[in-house]
Amino acid sequence: MTLRRVARTAVSLLLAGLAASWIAGSIMSWPHASAVAPPAPPGRIVHFAAADGVPLTGSYWPGMRPDAPAILLLHGIDSSRASFAGHAAWLNGLGYAVLAIDFRGHGESGAAFRSFGLYEARDAAAALAFLRAGNPGRRVGLIGISLGGAAALLGEDGPLPVQAMVLQAVYPDLRDAIFNRIAQRTGPALAMIGEPLLSYQSWLRYGVPPDRLAPAEAIRLYHGPLLVIGGGADLSTPPDETRRLYDAAPGPKELWLLDGLGHAAASSVWTDAYRARVRALFARALGEPEQAETGHLP
Repeated sequence: MTLRRVARTAVSLLLAGLAASWIAGSIMSWPHASAVAPPAPPGRIVHFAAADGVPLTGSYWPGMRPDAPAILLLHGIDSSRASFAGHAAWLNGLGYAVLAIDFRGHGESGAAFRSFGLYEARDAAAALAFLRAGNPGRRVGLIGISLGGAAALLGEDGPLPVQAMVLQAVYPDLRDAIFNRIAQRTGPALAMIGEPLLSYQSWLRYGVPPDRLAPAEAIRLYHGPLLVIGGGADLSTPPDETRRLYDAAPGPKELWLLDGLGHAAASSVWTDAYRARVRALFARALGEPEQAETGHLP
């Protein structure tokens, strides 16, 4: 094989790799709409818009009192506010106001491209503004799962100014998140090649370097109480990466690694122990409204 033929083959392979990675990135960021059942009373469907005009849909349950503290529920990728039906019923049963939203490109919100937390942070900020409309001092906590946790941290002005956060299965850095997901399918060797081809698309798609999508850096600016939850067998966000996110947080914090649970299970854990930890965090940080002893469990 001549040197020229080798060069042509190398260029062809490079171009094929770039094209394949661009297609993969497009699939990952493509909107995924889905219908969501209306909330049970006293919940209602609400509509508002992010700062860049993307229309957003949510389900809102008023609290026991007009001034009751509120909980914001932020779902993971390829999900919707429907995934929080159990959380919403339980937390509202405790007397909290609750808002669960569909991020852009998810559920019933606008069909904008997904951005791994960067633009979804605008959705989270709009949801917080909805909760504090007419009551700017309202105390708010949030539960952010995977993408939702990243969105809570990656705002242009820093993390959401809430009084407490529960972060579940949240990646510390986009590059690590992409590497881990490729490695699960192809092995680490191909992941070392594919990761930069996907990660650096952030320049073209969003106008920012991949380092901008680093929740473990953003969390350094959040000083509120924090519960970080991860799966002990999570291959998408391994325990050492969950610990890295936890270690970077400067405020009062708790780490809970769930033995044997993978990414999906850590994202959807719903046990007595989980509810006890979440309830305790919000009671300390927000004050618990006077309502049912245990809330309503689905």
